[in-house]
Amino acid sequence: MKIVFMGTPAFAVPSLRMLLEEGYEVVAVVTQPDRPQGRKKMLAPSPVKEAALELGLPVLQPERMRRPEAVAELAAYEPDLIVTAAYGQILPKSVLELPKNGCVNVHGSLLPKYRGGAPIQRCIINGEKVTGVTLMYMAEGLDTGDMISRVEVPIEDEDTSGTMFDKLSLAGRDLLKAEMPRLAAGRVEAAVQDDSEATYAPNLSREDERIDWTAGSLATYNRIRGLVPFSGAFTLWNGETFKVWAAAKPSAGNAGGSAEPGTVLSVSERGVEVKTGDGILLLTTVQPAGKKAMSAADFSRGASLKPGAVLG
Repeated sequence: MKIVFMGTPAFAVPSLRMLLEEGYEVVAVVTQPDRPQGRKKMLAPSPVKEAALELGLPVLQPERMRRPEAVAELAAYEPDLIVTAAYGQILPKSVLELPKNGCVNVHGSLLPKYRGGAPIQRCIINGEKVTGVTLMYMAEGLDTGDMISRVEVPIEDEDTSGTMFDKLSLAGRDLLKAEMPRLAAGRVEAAVQDDSEATYAPNLSREDERIDWTAGSLATYNRIRGLVPFSGAFTLWNGETFKVWAAAKPSAGNAGGSAEPGTVLSVSERGVEVKTGDGILLLTTVQPAGKKAMSAADFSRGASLKPGAVLG
């Protein structure tokens, strides 16, 4: 059976490696084009491309999978099955109809909840306690295909998007591994999604990354950890970006007086205490504009941020 694998971030790499380790024939890998990264904006390959080249696999990087020339290039490999994991583009009908055994996707949520491009981040931002991975057949809609199987994964209080990406990446690999013998034999029975229960997880915008200090302490804590280690949450201090990379889980019953939300209450080696809509949040890792991320202990030494300042 000829398999084409499609994926882009590190989330997809364990699934790709598993297919090779289990002896399946991966004839090509499709990933997003190299993108500028870092301050110098140097072109960098995706984690999936790096893994594919290491494994000696042909790599395709169409700018848009919908273009006829991209579909023709893919069709030349005559795939029997297409496996995707966080590829980053919606596949057109012309691609979905190529493999006789279908196109399956390893999606990082318990569908029909959190359809879309940022399910892991949105789960944490929304304070969910459980998420998971769904193996599904792909359809023309956004994560609307029939579900083959699912597995639940708990979200702990200290988890970030980064730790959950790792956990769900491995859970997705194991789920795909368990189902591959059936998928290799042909199309398998799958359950139709209940669209009435669907929720959506669109890609994050700049506004999603900005801290709203009028929100509750727990909601702000969840937003911060939901954006680690990617963009990071931010607020403004003296008109400049002030990023927050970690905070202590807030405890109940600490109202913080009548100060305006966003007011800095104290700056110490423990952290920066900030008034929220319903209490206090202790920021423990911060990054002032033009500097690297630093612990509260490092920041407190010589910091010009003083109690009474208002973040916004």
